[in-house]
Amino acid sequence: MEKEYYNLSGPMLQQLPAGAFLSVKAADRVNTMTIGWGAIGFIWQRPIILVAVRPSRYTFGLIEEAGQFTVSLPASNELKKELAIAGTKSGRDVDKFAACGLTAQPAKEIESPVIKECSLFFECKVVYKQALDPGNLDESIKAKHYSNDDYHTMYYGEIVACYSTK
Repeated sequence: MEKEYYNLSGPMLQQLPAGAFLSVKAADRVNTMTIGWGAIGFIWQRPIILVAVRPSRYTFGLIEEAGQFTVSLPASNELKKELAIAGTKSGRDVDKFAACGLTAQPAKEIESPVIKECSLFFECKVVYKQALDPGNLDESIKAKHYSNDDYHTMYYGEIVACYSTK
């Protein structure tokens, strides 16, 4: 997996600002959400993806329960409409897979699915999580992104599988 991790890290970072799908399965509940923030690196001698999820999001409770997640990235400039829907609707109210016409496909190593219509996949097990401490956050970031005090929890996911279909 090490070779794939290094080869796929660049494409992941290029697509992430345009959007990716973070998907989670906990028991019989499955959801996906759009992310545009994150990081990829090597921490604790492991390949890691860092994702940010607000406690107010439906996905937050699922990650807390499942302890794992996937990140599925579409090819450049694809699935814009689907990313917009998954980023504005709540899984509490809408089956986002049905609303977006997306297919939850079984992952290779974990229970949470990947998005079949995407071309780049990372499967992750949570190895650490940390709620943002507002007292340690730069004031300009706090003013711009947290005016309602809905601070993210950062999830460090060890990449247990990564692959591309292209």
